[in-house]
Amino acid sequence: MLRRYLEFSIAFAFIFIVQILMQIAPVTSNVLLGNFEFVFKPLIVISLMVFYFYQTKLKGRFAKRIFFGLFFGLVGDVLLMFNHINPSFFIYGLVAFLIGHLLYITAFYLDYKYNPSIEKKATRWALLIFGVFCLGFYMLLRPYLGNMKIPVMVYAFVISLMGIMAVNRKGRVGSVSYKLILTGAVLFICSDGILAYNKFVEGFRFAGVAIMATYMLAQYLITVGAIERKLKKSVSKKKGA
Repeated sequence: MLRRYLEFSIAFAFIFIVQILMQIAPVTSNVLLGNFEFVFKPLIVISLMVFYFYQTKLKGRFAKRIFFGLFFGLVGDVLLMFNHINPSFFIYGLVAFLIGHLLYITAFYLDYKYNPSIEKKATRWALLIFGVFCLGFYMLLRPYLGNMKIPVMVYAFVISLMGIMAVNRKGRVGSVSYKLILTGAVLFICSDGILAYNKFVEGFRFAGVAIMATYMLAQYLITVGAIERKLKKSVSKKKGA
């Protein structure tokens, strides 16, 4: 299946590798790349947006919501790049990613709402697993958050809801799209979780590598999963998909 996107995947793998090397050796990459360092990070999502537009032409509400979810991810990336200049950019970046997650949630909900009566078991497990994660992770971070308690609580709730809605696509779309997007959503949650732990609790070696690797894979899988989206016949007759 993914052979259809081999050329793009190779190009994205190049961006991926450069980003990882930049995280491993930031001083060396700054010397070698100079100002180009600020080009490569936005290129992660820009490349996905161009690829997604080419593949879907943004037909339908689902495609548009995924595309603008990517856009706000790009905004968040740019803001976080300049966090060292102005700490407020971290909050603005958080808001941008929050909007992106909400757009993903509303896109996934389009698939869920066409037949909410099926796959109740998956929904119950998703509520339990992501609910426990949301509460447990927030309680872990809470003593270190200071005046960020409410923003982080909201963010933890939203990313958990994204995971739940990704699970809720089960039985409503083809298995390829379902698995890719669910894996991407889980990796996105992992990336945000590592970032939060590294920033608020305790920084650790190669945190940047872990954050960027999971983030890039998450965006790639969500994008390809959205391109592969096919509603099951039992629900595809509904309008407005």
